[in-house]
Amino acid sequence: MPLNLEDKKALVKEVAEIASSAQSVVAAEYRGITVSQMTELRAKARAQGVYMRVVKNTLARKALVGTSFEAVGPQLKGPLVLAFSKDDPGAAARVVKDFSKANDKLVATLVSLGGDVLPGKDLEKVASLPTREQALSMLLGTLKAPIEKFVRTVAAPHTKLVRTVAAVRDAKQAANA
Repeated sequence: MPLNLEDKKALVKEVAEIASSAQSVVAAEYRGITVSQMTELRAKARAQGVYMRVVKNTLARKALVGTSFEAVGPQLKGPLVLAFSKDDPGAAARVVKDFSKANDKLVATLVSLGGDVLPGKDLEKVASLPTREQALSMLLGTLKAPIEKFVRTVAAPHTKLVRTVAAVRDAKQAANA
């Protein structure tokens, strides 16, 4: 069913609002996917906090103007579904990657992250980005490591002294026995 002018303006506004606050976008060609498969994909995307929408390319180009994804516009060709990651930069890429394993008809054509447009083959790189919680735990481990090493270094002479005294004691007990 064709959209009237007001519906098109509303759609462009909706996509522009999402794009302005999104961290990354994945464009994937969905040619040959059934309605039930697309519904399943949308449900998985919603569960991961990913906004997914099928938009005509001309409307998508208009919606992306003025956002960090403006460079994506000229590369939109064919029937595409756009997946925007709101909180986690790799969420949309993970959803598309996981779904395309079971459904080979969903093919990522491009990924955009931080204003850079990457080809669809780089989907794996973006999907392997850590989540916020994983990144924070890695940062905490990195910050904690020097302090732990310092404590072990400071405690090492005392530990060595105790082991030496215990070894001398054991040697004297063995000589007396």
